[in-house]
Amino acid sequence: MTSERPLVLFTNDDGIASPGLWAAVEAFSDYADVLVVAPRLQQSGTGRSMPVTSEGRIYEEERLINGTAKKVYSVDGTPAQSVQHGVVELADRLPSLVVSGINYGENAGNGVTISGTVGAALEAASLDIPAIAVSQQTRPDLHLSYSPNVDFGAAAYFARYFGEWVINNRRPDDVDVLKIDVPINASPETPWKATRLSRRRVYWPTRPERVALSDVGRIGYQYHSDPADAEPDSDVYVVLHEGLVSVSPMTLDMTSRTDLFRLDQLLRDKISNGRPADRDAAVEIAELRKKARTTA
Repeated sequence: MTSERPLVLFTNDDGIASPGLWAAVEAFSDYADVLVVAPRLQQSGTGRSMPVTSEGRIYEEERLINGTAKKVYSVDGTPAQSVQHGVVELADRLPSLVVSGINYGENAGNGVTISGTVGAALEAASLDIPAIAVSQQTRPDLHLSYSPNVDFGAAAYFARYFGEWVINNRRPDDVDVLKIDVPINASPETPWKATRLSRRRVYWPTRPERVALSDVGRIGYQYHSDPADAEPDSDVYVVLHEGLVSVSPMTLDMTSRTDLFRLDQLLRDKISNGRPADRDAAVEIAELRKKARTTA
């Protein structure tokens, strides 16, 4: 590695063998020094978790990257833990960028905190490293696969496009991660839009099929959403309804945008619909129970 080129750390949640990861790596190989530190096994759905059961063993292997043999690393751990190992153990300098992905399946809506792809990017941001999380919409039956039938070409193009922009430009205040979601039939010419995270859920949990509660019973998920009903400026609407590339700025500050002064007043019971603020709570609860019995 040389100090003349930016160092880009690559990880994902699908595991070191995922074609999506290597599509992203190849997209940057002529531009940056590449450091690949990814989970050894499939880690979808792990969010930004740091389970104490992860052993942190690191396995070294060689891969051809842009025609040159390079050392790459797989970790017995989650995507976020892979980022930590990459930064504190394996990088010879602080990375200029962390690229997480390319994920099999879009990460849109209020389920993004489930995503290990997004979790790894947030972990990088918490270490003061710019990050992008890149996901490719695929059929749900391919989400946990390494199917060679998924074309990551467009997603790799947008990963490089926005990744290079992040390295070379000052990010706006309160933008820690760019979450990039690419629709299923996209090409490098597909338009993109800056979006917000939708409050809608795209995939809903499904009940396990089992006889006894002690049987193995993993909760699954199914697509259960009409993206046309999502907010028009949201990732769900843009990717799944309009078929365009979504670029969502994310922040580590998960504080609600509510009026904190008014919330403080409400929590202190200074605003109580005309009732005295110091009214005995026990009396009020008793009256509510009496009213409930009367109207039942």
